[in-house]
Amino acid sequence: MQSHQDLSHSEPSGKREQAKAANRAAILKAARLVFAELGVEAATVRDIIRQTDLASGTFYNYFKSKEEIYGALVQDTLIEFTRLLKDMKQEDMSYEDYLRTAFGAYFRFLCQQNEEVFCLDSPIINKPVMRFDTPEMKAVFQEVRKDIESVLQAEGRTKVDTEYLTAAAIGIARELGNCMLIRIATKSCGREHAIDEATEFATHMTLSGVRHSAT
Repeated sequence: MQSHQDLSHSEPSGKREQAKAANRAAILKAARLVFAELGVEAATVRDIIRQTDLASGTFYNYFKSKEEIYGALVQDTLIEFTRLLKDMKQEDMSYEDYLRTAFGAYFRFLCQQNEEVFCLDSPIINKPVMRFDTPEMKAVFQEVRKDIESVLQAEGRTKVDTEYLTAAAIGIARELGNCMLIRIATKSCGREHAIDEATEFATHMTLSGVRHSAT
């Protein structure tokens, strides 16, 4: 059993960790809005600090530059989506069902992340810069490739270059996702319609690539 003295030491530590996580989340939330209002190029660290209740000294304990903050936004998105991928998988999914489910989950996830951005008058949708050599991106790539190989093998489709196919699917998701966010942000398309439209387009585009490579 943990002694009273042990609890007194662990409690402040737990609160400190919670405070650190809350501060980091507040910075990222503020940065997402500032980047959407001003654009990544025009935004400054000072602009982001002004959107938080943190002092400059506290802020710099977490991030040293706006580039570092932007990189954290991209990496956090990848981490969360990797978790989402693992939760959405079902047994006996066809390849087409897997693509439609994965693309749909990703596009909906992007919308949820940008809820407050959509409330801005004229938001700027900044295209994410994804480096394929980061641990987070490698994890997403391997998770998607493993899933694609599994459903293709179940359907007897073994003559497909799954490395290229995975790279293509991720590229399609990124580019269409960005386009979809712009359509929603500029009110040229309703959210649910935009998600469905992007999902169907991405699904059929990727399916066509498999049909072509299998011939």
